[in-house]
Amino acid sequence: MRVAIIGCGNMGMAYAKSFLQNNLVKPENMLLVARSPARQTELEGRQAGRVVLGITQEVGLYDLVIVAVKPQDFSAVARELRDVVQPHQMVLSIMAGIPIARLQQELAHPLIIRAMPNTPALIGLGMTAYAAAEGLTVRQIRQVENLINSTGRAVFLEQENLLDAATAVSGSGPAYFFYIVRAMIEAGRQLGFDEALAAQLVKQTMLGSFHLLNNSEKSLDELIKAVASKGGTTEAALTVFGERDLAGALIGGISAAERRAGELSKG
Repeated sequence: MRVAIIGCGNMGMAYAKSFLQNNLVKPENMLLVARSPARQTELEGRQAGRVVLGITQEVGLYDLVIVAVKPQDFSAVARELRDVVQPHQMVLSIMAGIPIARLQQELAHPLIIRAMPNTPALIGLGMTAYAAAEGLTVRQIRQVENLINSTGRAVFLEQENLLDAATAVSGSGPAYFFYIVRAMIEAGRQLGFDEALAAQLVKQTMLGSFHLLNNSEKSLDELIKAVASKGGTTEAALTVFGERDLAGALIGGISAAERRAGELSKG
């Protein structure tokens, strides 16, 4: 497959790197579209594909065009891209908040896939939810999913409106995780550890807990119960979490993120 990437920032280049590392796209079949001469020179130094300055007619020669610009820059990009995109090409948007209908309208092009990745895609451990417009074949959708899977895992959503929920749960999810980790490190610091040691304790605990969860047949409730013995230290902490409705606060925050994603989708 030949892939053109418009918007070669962190996420766009994470996709390029993953495609190349997994031998899904050859460097000679990758086109990177730079916005400035300085960025063009920088990208050429990475040797990740052919680099051009701005959207040229050459973009129309590729099977898949990935649009990875900032959402607020999309309309300007669309005015240029609609003049070069070809009927057979698929367009994959990884921009937050722009629905398929708007992508189709501004690009005057029907074959759109909209995806919501998250930042762990930068290290090949991302979670991406995606939806596809009508008119794409199962084969075309699977081709794109195969590419996305190289950045972690992908899940197909038959209903595009669920992408707002995916944005709230997995798209924004790393920030929630980092927020909790930061709080635990601060708690350790207040209990007497220096910050480096507190961070080591928390990071390894999080890593080990994830692998235990991922490899255990026990439910989350059972895993919690296995740590929280009656009258013990863990139970004391969980009691405070319950009294202060920590779970409710997290669920409420995620719901607020979903509402905001819906507002952004409507412009």
